[in-house]
Amino acid sequence: MRFSQDFAPPGQGGRRPGRGRSGSRGPLDALTAALALALVLTGCGGGTETKAPTAGAAADRVEPLATAPEPQLPVTVKSADGIEVTVASTDRIVPLTGGLSEIVFTLGLGKRVVARDITATFEQAAKLPVVTRAHDVSAESVLSLRPTVVLAETTTGPSEAIDQIRDAGIPLVVVEPAKELDDVGRRIDTVAAALGVPDSGAELDARTRSRIEAVEKSVPAPADGREKPRVAFLYLRGSASVHLLGGRDSGASSLIEAAGAVDAGKASGLKKDFTAITSEALANAAPDAILVMSRGLDSVGGVDGLLKIPGVAETPAGMDRRIISIDDGVLLNYGPRTDRVLSELVARLHPKGGADK
Repeated sequence: MRFSQDFAPPGQGGRRPGRGRSGSRGPLDALTAALALALVLTGCGGGTETKAPTAGAAADRVEPLATAPEPQLPVTVKSADGIEVTVASTDRIVPLTGGLSEIVFTLGLGKRVVARDITATFEQAAKLPVVTRAHDVSAESVLSLRPTVVLAETTTGPSEAIDQIRDAGIPLVVVEPAKELDDVGRRIDTVAAALGVPDSGAELDARTRSRIEAVEKSVPAPADGREKPRVAFLYLRGSASVHLLGGRDSGASSLIEAAGAVDAGKASGLKKDFTAITSEALANAAPDAILVMSRGLDSVGGVDGLLKIPGVAETPAGMDRRIISIDDGVLLNYGPRTDRVLSELVARLHPKGGADK
C-alpha cells in the first residue's frame, strides 16, 4: 500500500500550511511545513534489506467490525472548527483524508463511502474516485458525487473549497488530526459520533486500544543494562532533494517511544518538527536505527542511496545498515491499524524479544 507520486508531506497526507480551518497540525502537516522550508522496514541487524511485511502487506486491507452498524440519525455534533453540524443521512459519505477513510471503513460503513483522498490506498477503498490530492480538495468533484456528509480535518483546504461544500448545504464535520498514540481513541469516537454510530465507535476504540496495549506489553526491557535503541525518523523525497530529520514534534516520537526506543532527533535537542539533515545533526542524534517511509526510501534509491546522503553512513545505523522502512499509508496514521505499525517497530528493534505478528 503506497501513496501516489502526488503525495506531499503532511498522519495521515500533504496538507499545505496555512490552508486549513485552524492552527492545529498533525504529524503530516509538520512535514508540509518542513518541506516548504527545505525548498527556500529494513531489519535492525546484519545489514540485510527487507521491508516490513506486516505493516505493509497486511495493512493493504482494513479490518471492519464484525457487524455493520445502523446509524441512529439525525445527530448534531460540534465540528472542530466550532460549527455545530447536523447529520441526517450517512448514505453517501466522503472522507477527505486517508486516516478518516480508514476509520469509516473499519467502523463497518465502507459501503456508504463514495469517494476518497489519494492517500486512502487500502484495498477496500482503492477503486473509489479521488476527490483530494495532497489534501487539496476539489469542491466540484465532491459535490458531483452528491454526498450526504463530508468529513474533513482542521488542515484540509483550501478554505474556499470547504466553504463551497458547506454553502451547498452539505453537512461537513471537521476532525482534529492525530499527533500521537493517545489521539487514536479520540479520533475514532469523534467520527463515530458524527456518523450516528457511537456504540460501534466505543467497540472499535476498545479493540484498537487493546491491540496497542498488547504490543506495548511485549516490548522487552533492555538486556544486560544496555540503553534503549536510538531511532531517528527521516523524511525523504529524493525527487525534490528533501532530506529531513524529525525532531520533538515530527509525529513519530510517540510510536518510537512506545516501541521501547528513544527518538534520537528529540533526544539530541531538536525542538522543531523537522530540520534539514546535516552531518552535524546526525552525529548529535547518533541513531542506532533509522525509520523512514517506504516511498521516501525508494525515492532516494533504497538503502544504498540513503547512505549517500551526507552524514548517514557515519551514524551507527548507517554503518550497520539498520533502516526500518514502513509503508507511508500507515506509519503516522494513528488509527485502527496502528498496532500493526507498532508491532513491526518492536519486532525490528528487539528481534530476539519483540512482537512478531
